[in-house]
Amino acid sequence: MTFRNVLLASLPVVALFSVSCSDDDSIQEPGFDYTVPSTYTFERNGTSTVEYGGQTNRILMLDAMGNYIKNQAAADASVDVAKLYNMYSNSNTPFDEASLNAATDKQLKNKTAASRDFFVNFQGGGSTTEQVSVRNFFETQLTNAGSASGGVLASEGVAGVYQDGSSKRLFAADGLEPQQVLLKGMMGACFLDQVVNNYLSTAVLDEGSNRDNNTNKVLETGKNYTKMEHLWDEAYGYVYGADDLTAAIPVYKFWSSYINQVDADSDFGTLKEDLELAFRKGRAAIVAGDYATRDAQIAIIKQKLALVSAVRAVFYLKEGKAKLVTDSGKKAFHALSEGYGFIMSLRYTNKPATNAPYMSKAEVDAVLSELMGGTNGLYDVDYLNVHIDDLAADIATRFGFTVEQAQTVN
Repeated sequence: MTFRNVLLASLPVVALFSVSCSDDDSIQEPGFDYTVPSTYTFERNGTSTVEYGGQTNRILMLDAMGNYIKNQAAADASVDVAKLYNMYSNSNTPFDEASLNAATDKQLKNKTAASRDFFVNFQGGGSTTEQVSVRNFFETQLTNAGSASGGVLASEGVAGVYQDGSSKRLFAADGLEPQQVLLKGMMGACFLDQVVNNYLSTAVLDEGSNRDNNTNKVLETGKNYTKMEHLWDEAYGYVYGADDLTAAIPVYKFWSSYINQVDADSDFGTLKEDLELAFRKGRAAIVAGDYATRDAQIAIIKQKLALVSAVRAVFYLKEGKAKLVTDSGKKAFHALSEGYGFIMSLRYTNKPATNAPYMSKAEVDAVLSELMGGTNGLYDVDYLNVHIDDLAADIATRFGFTVEQAQTVN
């Protein structure tokens, strides 16, 4: 079944892109009176209550995996697949950065498709079978990177390297770029899944005595925060936890970077502000015990992050199509692989009040199957020229924006 047919049988179109937040940092709710800070800064007794080191480590681990593949490709050197597997599971001190090796209780693999809502409580169509399959899929990308490395030239049906301007890219035999599928796919299957289906889940935030302890300011043992405060910080950390705004050129990683890129387009020009305010307002509401406002911010965060995934998926599909005329299509494979990863991420979105994704696993699988449905995958340029526009239009319609709006994002 094509994605178009799956879409027609699915839930009605939901317009995400119209959702916005007020930019007023002062909140007066019935029974509450508190101020939202202008930055994500929260203190108790003069000491910060914010902590998300584990999230920073995982972002840097994924970044290191991507850089390792990139650097090996640039040097025409072989990719050590065993090293990549170890980086994925943080085994056998695989990182150049000592602090990542020292974080032995932190890894990417056991946080892939691991959220409470989807992969423990099995809402949103999740299952243990899917969890295993997703982790195997990413390990296959690591294997594919190894198979493509070493200097063999990429060609139809042959994994290898492609000289893309000043960059060298590794392509699998079907044209997918394993590094980009890994990076964009893990943004969804790990980072997004943990944010919207785990740390911002009320099943996690309000578990056990969390709400009573937060209301009564019962702190975690040896810490300066309540359990609920920390859970919210961990969600924040998967989005902003590796940013460095003090650098000469500010550094933004993964979700934070793509939020900025979508926000740079006037069609989506309040996105960055809306998300940052929602995270700050939700955290301030937790400190004040204002759970209705907290839950309203959760809905905004879920909607806005889903929008980022959809806009970037459409953007890369269209960018890829425009490049199909060059080098028998190979010039397009980098963008199409990024699009593939962002399409994967749509499965891990969470539509507020449903505990279900905006696009089901079956719908996402149908999109990916249709994208790769030509002979030898992305190498079938004629097939892609026929199908990409429809796929992009269907995703855009589903999320309430136009292809033209997404195309102008840079």
